[in-house]
Amino acid sequence: MRILVTGGAGFIGSHLCERLLGEGHEVICLDNFFTGRRENVLYLLEKPRFELVRHDVVEPVLLEVDQIYNLACPASPVHYQYNPVKTVKTNALGMINMLGLAKRVRARILQASTSEVYGDPHVHPQREDYWGNVNPVGIRSCYDEGKRIAETLMMDYHRQNNVDTRIARIFNTYGPRMSEQDGRVVSNFIVQALGGEGLTVYGTGEQTRSFCYVDDLVEGLIRLMNAEGIHDPVNLGNPSEFTIRELAEEVMGVVGSKQDVKFCPLPQDDPRQRQPDITRAKELLGWTPTIPLREGLKKTVEYFAGRVKGKSSGAAVREND
Repeated sequence: MRILVTGGAGFIGSHLCERLLGEGHEVICLDNFFTGRRENVLYLLEKPRFELVRHDVVEPVLLEVDQIYNLACPASPVHYQYNPVKTVKTNALGMINMLGLAKRVRARILQASTSEVYGDPHVHPQREDYWGNVNPVGIRSCYDEGKRIAETLMMDYHRQNNVDTRIARIFNTYGPRMSEQDGRVVSNFIVQALGGEGLTVYGTGEQTRSFCYVDDLVEGLIRLMNAEGIHDPVNLGNPSEFTIRELAEEVMGVVGSKQDVKFCPLPQDDPRQRQPDITRAKELLGWTPTIPLREGLKKTVEYFAGRVKGKSSGAAVREND
């Protein structure tokens, strides 16, 4: 098939592009490089079935494709709060443009939604039939409510125009190609531990998250895209729940170091609990994560260690010059 991946040069998008190419598809990677990085897909440019297009989904695009994975949107608070109006436009106008494309060319479209649609939940673990507890006027609203309106548009285009839609609610995902500056907890802890710094924990550290390795997530996305007749949202994430303090201990154990923990005030509207109920994914897709946190962290730490070492070598070379 000919497949479009918006946000394809991002962390998850680049892994998805790689996997789809490995399955023999033609892949168009579309990215405006706000948070995506060309280096994430640089090694794919030599492949004849891969095409990289610099474009912003807020503007319409005309392409002939069979499937669309819409991953275009900054996903970390640091990035989506940097320009909240742009974040809302990406979620709303970008979604409308991608749905319009899917309607014109009769492509199946998958929206990368988020567990943040549940807000600070009153139901635990979170099931897809829970409507959430989201602040519509807070500093995270551009992302949380943006993703909620994107889901609304997906369902309305399906009901009104018979567009073949899929909605994946993605929970915390980690792995190689995460950005060191994205402000997310796994990358923050790893960078701090490798640098010998104290690990920054917000609040008491008793808030919980569930961490899914990127390879498991990509498998779930592909299974959802290719399953028939699943238009309602599906949670994709690892149901193993850890406190932030437990994650800090895991990271230090993998890095082989012991740092102090620095406690900082909890950010506004930061959810206290996050754990997916993946019953629907198990039953409809036969999907469940297979990579434990410790194993995934080892691969992620190895990636970050290589980047830190590479930057140090580059700095030494420049100083010698």
